[in-house]
Amino acid sequence: MAAMRLAVLVVLVAVLGASGWAQLNEVSVTTGRTFVSTQTVPSTNLPIHFGNEESFAFNYGRTVFARGIIGLTAELPVAIFPSMDLNYNLGLVPAHIGAVFVTPSVRANLFYGQGVSPWVSIGGGYGHFSESSTLSYGAPNTGSTGTSTGVLQVGAGLDVWPWTHWGGRLEARDFYSGIPDYDVVTSRTRQHNFYVGLGVIYRF
Repeated sequence: MAAMRLAVLVVLVAVLGASGWAQLNEVSVTTGRTFVSTQTVPSTNLPIHFGNEESFAFNYGRTVFARGIIGLTAELPVAIFPSMDLNYNLGLVPAHIGAVFVTPSVRANLFYGQGVSPWVSIGGGYGHFSESSTLSYGAPNTGSTGTSTGVLQVGAGLDVWPWTHWGGRLEARDFYSGIPDYDVVTSRTRQHNFYVGLGVIYRF
C-alpha cells in the first residue's frame, strides 16, 4: 500500500542521513485535540458525529541534511487520542473509539537553525483503532473492537527557539486513515483525523 511504501522510503532516508549528514536530534511532546471528518450512513442519510477529544503526540527527529536556510529531518510522529465519543441518532455505533498513529516522515524546515522556523511534513505508516465493547445506547458491541489500517500523514507547523536546547512547537497534522468498525456501512472507506497541538521541543 502507498502509505507503507512511503514509510520505507522515509526509513531509508533516515539511515542514509545517519551515516553522513546527521547533525542534530530532537524530541517533542505536544497536547491538543483531534477533529475527525463526519461520516454519513447512506441507508438512513444520518451523520455520525465525533467529539473533539483531548489528544497528545510524541516526536523523535534527526536532521539528515542542512544547507542555507533549509533543513531536512527524518522524524517519527506518534499521535494518540485515548477515547473519542461517537454520536449517531439510532445509537448503533460504538460508544467511543481510541486510536494511535505511527508514521515515519520527512520534515522540511525553512529558516533552519533560526529562532523561528516554519515546516511541512509528509510520511506514512500504521494506525490502530480500538472500538468500545458497548454501543452508544448500551447494548454489547458484536463487531470488531480492534482495527488496523495504513495511514498517510501530512502536516505543517512552527518551531520557536528562545533557548539553545529548548523550544516550543505548534503543529497540525492530518492522519488520513482507513475507518474503524462503526457497525454500520458509511459513505466513505477512509477518514481525515486532524490533530492540532502545542508543546515543547528539546534538541541535543
